[in-house]
Amino acid sequence: MKTFTDNAGRTWTVAINVECIKRVKTLLSVNLLDAIEGKLIEELVSDPVLLCDVVYCVCKPEADTNEVSDEEFGCAMAGDAIDNATTALLEELVDFFPSGKRQVLAKALQKLKTFQTKAVETASKRLDDPKLDQQLETLLQEGQLPEPTHGV
Repeated sequence: MKTFTDNAGRTWTVAINVECIKRVKTLLSVNLLDAIEGKLIEELVSDPVLLCDVVYCVCKPEADTNEVSDEEFGCAMAGDAIDNATTALLEELVDFFPSGKRQVLAKALQKLKTFQTKAVETASKRLDDPKLDQQLETLLQEGQLPEPTHGV
């Protein structure tokens, strides 16, 4: 079992088992077993709302015990809480599968993490490139960009 803490300071336990998979499928029509094909993992990683809905369903028995509604759960999910919930969910999902499928899914998850890290590094390098500042300045001088405003 994995855990994460939401932005309200509540610690949640993520435990994937057959009953949990049935619950998520019943409540959201999301089949966690589709993770083995990889597309579900991409959807969960790229859609934080779907991810939080799935995590809430996974944690629903705990949420019910603590009288935390879906809305209250969602209000406490942003930033690092989403990242930590994603890690807990995906790692627990990998651990659910038998060894052969677990190895494949673990490799896929590692590739995804590597890709995400490289994507962030590439974006950061591009944003730090002085050429970008020069291009923006040229566009601004040519009137192709609106003047920056201060305040709201």
